[in-house]
Parts: sequence; C-alpha cells; structure tokens
Amino acid sequence: MPLRDDDPAVIGGYALLDRLGSGGMGVVYLGRSASGRLVAVKLVHAQFCEGEEFRSRFRQEIAAARRVSGAFTAPVVDADPEADRPWMATLYVPGPTLSELVRKEGPLDTARVRFLALGLTEALRDIHQAGVVHRDLKPANVLIAEDGPRVIDFGISRAGDNQALTMTGRVIGTPPFMSPEQLRSPRDVTAASDVFSLGSLLVFAASGNSPFEAESPYMAGYQVMYEKPELDSVPQPLRAVAERCLDKDPAARPDLTELHRLLRELPEAPYTPAGPHPYAPDTPGAASGSAPTQAPTRRTAGRLRRARRQLFAVGLGAAVTVAVLSGVLLVYATDTENTEPAYDSRARSVSLPEGWQPWRTPLRHDNGLPAEYISSGYKRPGCASDGTDLYCGGSGFVVTRVDAASGEMGWRYGTLPQTSRPVGVRDGLVYVYEEPDTDSRRLVALDTGTGKRRWTTAVSPNETSHLFSGGLLTLTADNRHFVAYSTAGEKLWRSSVPSAVNCVPTSLDEAPYALCWKGDDLLENSRFTLVRLDPADGTRRELATLPKKSLALGTVDEQPLFLAAETTENVYQDGYERPYNALLRVDPGSGKITRVALKSAVRGSATLVGGVVYFVRTDGTVTAVSATSGKELWKESTDTESLSAPAVSAERDEVYFANRFGRLLGLDRATGSELWRTEAIDDPGDIAAEAPPTVLLVEDAIVATAGDTAFSVSPDQPTERTASAAPGD
Repeated sequence: MPLRDDDPAVIGGYALLDRLGSGGMGVVYLGRSASGRLVAVKLVHAQFCEGEEFRSRFRQEIAAARRVSGAFTAPVVDADPEADRPWMATLYVPGPTLSELVRKEGPLDTARVRFLALGLTEALRDIHQAGVVHRDLKPANVLIAEDGPRVIDFGISRAGDNQALTMTGRVIGTPPFMSPEQLRSPRDVTAASDVFSLGSLLVFAASGNSPFEAESPYMAGYQVMYEKPELDSVPQPLRAVAERCLDKDPAARPDLTELHRLLRELPEAPYTPAGPHPYAPDTPGAASGSAPTQAPTRRTAGRLRRARRQLFAVGLGAAVTVAVLSGVLLVYATDTENTEPAYDSRARSVSLPEGWQPWRTPLRHDNGLPAEYISSGYKRPGCASDGTDLYCGGSGFVVTRVDAASGEMGWRYGTLPQTSRPVGVRDGLVYVYEEPDTDSRRLVALDTGTGKRRWTTAVSPNETSHLFSGGLLTLTADNRHFVAYSTAGEKLWRSSVPSAVNCVPTSLDEAPYALCWKGDDLLENSRFTLVRLDPADGTRRELATLPKKSLALGTVDEQPLFLAAETTENVYQDGYERPYNALLRVDPGSGKITRVALKSAVRGSATLVGGVVYFVRTDGTVTAVSATSGKELWKESTDTESLSAPAVSAERDEVYFANRFGRLLGLDRATGSELWRTEAIDDPGDIAAEAPPTVLLVEDAIVATAGDTAFSVSPDQPTERTASAAPGD
C-alpha cells in the first residue's frame, strides 16, 4: 500500500517505502536502511504514547524479541521505545501470514501442515530457550516465507525473569488460540501454554477453523476451558498430534522435543526440492511484509462453524467459568494486523452523493472560543443531515452547512460560544439553538439553502425539542407548557403541564409524547408516566406508568418500546452500565404494558434501529437484540472502545460505528461479524477523549465525527481517506 500524505518519510534513519499494515497499536512500514537493508518498522499510534503502561509493554516486546534469535523468528535490528512515538524495526520477511494463506488457498494438506508445524516447533524452541513465552501464537502472527514460517509479535510475551504486564482483571490474548491456564491465571503460564496454542494453530491450518470456534471471545474462552476441541475436519494422524497438544492439563501435553518427533513421523511433503516451494506466492505481487496483512473480509456463508453453545450455570465448573470470563476483559492482541486493504468482497452497488470523494473537515474555530468554554463541558459537536447535505455545529463551532460530497463549508450561522449540535432537519429547515447565557435558550429555524433565519422562539434551557410528523414539539422556557409549531413557525397548539408534575417532550414514531413524573427529582423517584399528546390539539392522555429506571427506545409495530432495568439503585460511579433484562411494549390505545423478557441481562447504551436494539458497551462489545421477540441475534466483542451509536444500512445489511479517535468499524447486520475496521485519524482534536463520536449515512457515504473533526468514507473503500482541510476561520 502506498504511503499517505501524513505518513513520515523517515523513522530512525530508515527511509519509508510503503505501508505494510496497521492495527490497534501501530502502523507497520516497509523501510530501507542507508546500506539498502529492507526492514519492517512498527510505529506506535500517537494516542498511546502518553500511557506509561503501553510504553512498558512496548519495551517488553522489544526486549523479548531481541532475546530470541533463530531461523524461524524475525530479528529486531533497531528500536527506540523512548521516542516521542516509539518504534521498532525488524528484518523484513516477504510472505503472507498463515491467515492470509488459508483464506486464499483454503485448508492445507497434511504434508504442508507438517512442514509448517516443524518450523513453528523449532521457532518455539528458540523462543523458550531465551526464557520467553510467546502467549499469542495465532495465524496472524505467523509469516510464511519461502524457506519456512516466521513467528512475530512478542507484544504480550512474558520473559521468565520478569513480571507479566497483564494487570489484575485483564487477560490479554486471542481467546480461540489461548490456553486454559492463560484464561485462569495469566501470570502463571509456562511454555506448555504455547504448545496448546500451536495445537489450535495447526487445526486452523488443516481445517480453516479454530478448534474453539465461537461467536464471541467469551464463548471461545468457555470452550477452551471446558469443552473438547472440534477436530472432525482434521485428518489422521495429524488429529492425534493436535489432540495431545490441546490437552487441558499442561503436564499432559508433549514437550517440544517429543512434539518435533511426532511431527517428523507425519507423511512427508509430496513436492521435490527443485519444484516450487509449498508456500511460495502465486505471483511476485502476492508477497507482503513482515507485518500481518490480513484483509478485513466477511466470513462466507459456507464457512464451517460450530453451533453456538449456551452457558448454563450448572455446578462449580460453570460458576468458575462465569467468574473468570465475566470478571476479566478479553482483549484481542491485534497490534499489527492490517486493516488497510479496501473491503470489496461483495458485489454490492454503492450510492454516493454526486461528485463524492473522501474528505475530512475540522469543526473548530482555532481563534474564536474563550478558554473557559473549552473546559466547561461543551464537548458535543455533531451533524444532522437531510439526506443530501450536512449541518454541523457544537463545541465552539457555529452551525455550518457542509457539502456531503466534498466536505466544503457553505453558509455559517451563530455567534460564539456555540454549544450544541443541530436539533434536526425537516422540510427545508434546520433547527438549531441559540444560548445567549446559561439560563436561556432560543430555538431557531434556518433555511437549509441560505442559512437565513426563518423564525425563532424561546424554549426550555434544559429540555430538548423534537420533530414529529406535524411539526416541532417544544417545552416553554418555564417548563410549564408543551407547544407545537408548524414549519412556518405558526403555533399549532399549547398544552399545559399539570401542577406538581415535571415533563420532558419526546417523539416516538413521529408522534408527540411526554415522559412525566411527580416531584422535582426524577433521579430519586425514577418512575415516569408515558403521556400521549394528540398531534391535532395537544390533548394529554396518560397511557402507563413505567417501572423505575425504564429507558425509552422508540416504537416497534407502532407501540412505544422501553427497556426494563434489572437493578434500579442509583449508581454514581463513572463508567457504570446498568443491566436491562426485558423489553416493555405499551399499547398506544389501552396503555397495556407487555413485558418481553430477555434471556439474560444486557448492558450498554441502547439504540433502536430497524426493529433491532443495539447495545454498545464502553469496552466495544456490541449486542443485537430483536425488538419484537427479545431474542439475542448476535454478540460481537469488537475490541474497539468508546463506540458511537450505530448507523445501519438496510440496503447493504451493514452496521457502522465510530470511536472517539476516528476509528471506523463495519459489522455484518445479520451476524455481527466484523467486515472491516480502519485506523484512527491522526489528529481528531483536543477534545477527542471527551467528545462522544457520531456516525450517520448520507446515501451510502459514511459520515463520522470524532473530537472536533468530521470526515467521510465509502463503505466499499473505508480506509481511503484524505488529509484534513483547513479549519474554519
């Protein structure tokens, strides 16, 4: 892949020639030394450079890799872990990863697996003799060179004379290729753990699947610890060798000397030394670098997968499993897995705004916002769309029309400080707020074409206004009346809020509603009544009183839908995610509540889209639940923290997310399988750590905000981006 405009030209004296890959921790480049030696240079992402824990882990990776020197590892030739952006250079090894090879050619025959296994056994021998346990032996960390495999990426290894860097409550690794003891007690793993991982890797090479294939790392971890490996598709006698390696008891596994003997007894390769090497690329262009370059492709429908198993808390073993798998965070080690190649595995048409190209635009005024507003919590920039153009604002950025095809800014409206994103767009109007001070707010309707003010009215400084099919629903400045306005600014009706009652307006399925409670403190009372407001005259009709801590989602089958909380106590802890265990449907005619129980409680920010409730946890876990049946459709641990609410493409059957630093993620809408992910953008702005990310669709173009930056990519080529435009004046 070619270098980008914002890539460095030189790192540590090595001239950069090309990109080899990118992953969660860094970018890997092809470099050349002054003498002409080719190296692979890993450069750490900027957002990790301030974390001392990360630097410690990177120092350990360098130290561990330097201790290992063998024919089947990629040696370190240079490094600087103390640089502003730490980097490490290893010898460049042309060849695909094992995951690429299997994806391209399918499962390997026994003879090729034998050749691979012997090389990996010798690599592990060198690694263990150096006093290092690799701890993340997986297909993406094995390069296939012409003269045999190479083991790379010692980022989570443990040297025998050092403490493991895993923190209490965190297991780092890739669950389908981890050992049971690594899940139970990650600080105490021995060389036998790598033998278990080698067994899983050989099964993958021979069958195309892990022996512990599951839809989530938690399920995979459960299978690793308690279930038999799936070996039916592995031919004998290789199956017997894999079975020995995959014994749950570390002491029962063969050591490397015995394993080497068992592998030598397998059928020899059916090729001659004069012929092509069994792992040579088909064409010169097929060779890749010493970083894994696994393209982000969709799992095919024909892929053999194990049926999903259900976890039942039966007996002590299951109880221990719940404690282990629920009490720790399983973090995939994808340090150098490539996320760069364009995703084009499906022949799907893509509809983009006319003249569209990838763009990036800063949503900030570098010289206009007083410092006190930067630190006062106004950190929620975002955009609304009418399906053609974008209208962006917030966090010190006045409302601006942004061309969805190019990212170029059009008209601007407002005065600094501007504190909120637009309310919405409807019928040629974009609705925004003006906030002259902290105690007052005006709703302003702007012409989408010119940015000119069409009409304005004072509204509640505390509650949000909502669009509905008949106009716009607001709450008066004193919070005592609901008011509906037409698009022309005409007052359609006014409805009083009863005394001693507080209400907030909302819109469900384009109909005006209110959520009301008695007393001043909703947090303490926690029970609200759903009130329907007649769209014609605002007449109030109480429908139902919901259980404490219920959460409004929207409507399904024209019925308001809520989430019921499993626990209702008030929690003031940062990062707390309340569990929900049922869906509540309210009949808009009778007010009857129908409870639909969830099979197990689900946590996370919930969004209802297209009949599916998407729960997004801060650790990157996404769970999809049917809004009608309550059935869990899928669960995916994405390992991408701080994700946005989803944007769903029904036409493409895809779900998109952004995170705080501009990483984008595409999932299959039917299965949750990851289709692709991108790297973070280089400079999302100073507020990236605090500002919630957003993502939306303009036709099929993905538009996201991260920090105070907006950008757009195509779902067919999500990694194709452009450099940032100049910030607004």
